[in-house]
Amino acid sequence: MDINDLIAIVKKKLQKQINIESIKIEDKSFLHKNHSGNQEGKFHLKISLISTELKTMTNIESNKKIYKILDKEMKESIHSIQILIS
Repeated sequence: MDINDLIAIVKKKLQKQINIESIKIEDKSFLHKNHSGNQEGKFHLKISLISTELKTMTNIESNKKIYKILDKEMKESIHSIQILIS
């Protein structure tokens, strides 16, 4: 899968299931290029969100919700996610 397609899918899925005021998704795969666990075709994403809904949850609850929504992508195309919520 192409990184731009993945970012579009992730953004659409999160916006559909979470009340989000603002979202920014960045490809950070280049930072992990030479790591031993790096896998071809698996991406590292940084997701920055502004969401009153997620802000009312604990970090663990909000991260679990995001991981559940992105379950398919985590199995197929995402190696790791950095999540920043404000």
